[in-house]
Amino acid sequence: MKKPKKQKDVSSAALEKLVHEMLLELGEDPKREGLVKTPHRVSKSMQFLTKGYHEDITTILNGAVFREEYKEMVIVKDIDYFSMCEHHMLPFYGKIHIAYIPNGKIVGLSKIPRLVDMFARRLQVQERMTKQIADTLYAVLDPEGVAVVCEGKHMCMMMRGVEKQHSLATTSTMLGVFQNNIKTRSEFLTLITNKLS
Repeated sequence: MKKPKKQKDVSSAALEKLVHEMLLELGEDPKREGLVKTPHRVSKSMQFLTKGYHEDITTILNGAVFREEYKEMVIVKDIDYFSMCEHHMLPFYGKIHIAYIPNGKIVGLSKIPRLVDMFARRLQVQERMTKQIADTLYAVLDPEGVAVVCEGKHMCMMMRGVEKQHSLATTSTMLGVFQNNIKTRSEFLTLITNKLS
């Protein structure tokens, strides 16, 4: 699997200067009591919200791929995520449901939400994020198949533009048997929509 390019180090001072300038352009007074520390806070916040650029799958998995002859579907559902739309730099958030059918290898369950966070903590579009998560699991585990369904509420649709507060975007990527076998895909979709009692 191809390693991600090393990202440029983020300069807190440069980000703070940009936020200061933006406040001025918006007609605000950056010296006002409530805004004095805003450039610093926004800089720290943006570095956290985009920390996925500085993470890689090898570090995240950290040796948590194991040989195991389990052949049934493994599902981790209702994984919360928060991301930033690359078009407006506004948040989108929701839940992701992930399944894979092992082919001799399994991954520690806690690593799946960490993988989600790695891709979510970047400037994103939901469609790409869904595919990146599926493609990465498929490459790392070489399973029989991977399925990812992502549900998202987008502030760029809720706060501005069409202002539709109850819209929900759903994207999916199906690989291997989830793409080729309708029965397997249907089982996955049923299991992620049913609640256990």
